Amino acid sequence: MGETAEVRLRLGVAYDGTDFSGWAEQPDRRTVQGELQAALSRVLRLDPQAVRLTVAGRTDAGVHARGQAAHVDVPAAVWAAEGPDRLLRRLAGVLPPDVRVSAVSEAPEGFDARFSALFRRYVYRVSDAPGGVDPLRRREVLWNRRPLDTEAMNRAAAGLVGEHDFAAYCRKREGATTVRELLNLEWRTEGEHLHAATVEADAFCHNMVRALVGAMLAVGEGRRGEDWPARVLAAGERDSAVHVVAPHGLTLEEVGYPPPEELAARAAASRRVRTLSAPRTE
Repeated sequence: MGETAEVRLRLGVAYDGTDFSGWAEQPDRRTVQGELQAALSRVLRLDPQAVRLTVAGRTDAGVHARGQAAHVDVPAAVWAAEGPDRLLRRLAGVLPPDVRVSAVSEAPEGFDARFSALFRRYVYRVSDAPGGVDPLRRREVLWNRRPLDTEAMNRAAAGLVGEHDFAAYCRKREGATTVRELLNLEWRTEGEHLHAATVEADAFCHNMVRALVGAMLAVGEGRRGEDWPARVLAAGERDSAVHVVAPHGLTLEEVGYPPPEELAARAAASRRVRTLSAPRTE
């Protein structure tokens, strides 16, 4: 193996997003990517410009992660001298307490943290306790002042699952598709007055999860009918009545990947711009 050979490392990452301006590196802003790249550069003694992380999901300011995934390419000789256990310990010694690297390993051939992913699973947590959110969980749970009907929200969610153009629930970006496959949208209770929405899709567009949750809460409070979120989706454009909820209730819980032999093919398929197929006629 030559001196310039590189290896790709897969990282598991967790963070409390409260004091970050999101994942993506920004000038003069504290970001998760910036903190991690600085720590890796310091520990591995590499030029900061040579340490560039690619992430599965670029979370917004205030959003948390328990199961974020990322990759970085480093010189093979550096990785051989370090190893996973030593690198984890050293990163723990230099990273701030609100971000951790939970796992590190040499990535299988074809792995791309962003494009190889099959799904991202988020959970949004809401409390409708009359007295407000438990102070110890205030950074990760939204307080909803009105009681919520979980069963009504689940009936409404059923009309959104599947592959659709989610333009009505996304902030549009020039040249970017808003076609996504929503694999799961389900509410459950995690304790008295604590409601959790699991939102899983192959990928998400900007603000999609928080807009979907906002629509569900309108149903759960009884302000909108159970068919309203699906009608908004079918209209195909942003509805001012859909409230994008605050970011702090949202946590990226898991990113799923196919078996190693399917990673490269999945990455190639994900890079293609998707459109909805025209419905078949008899």
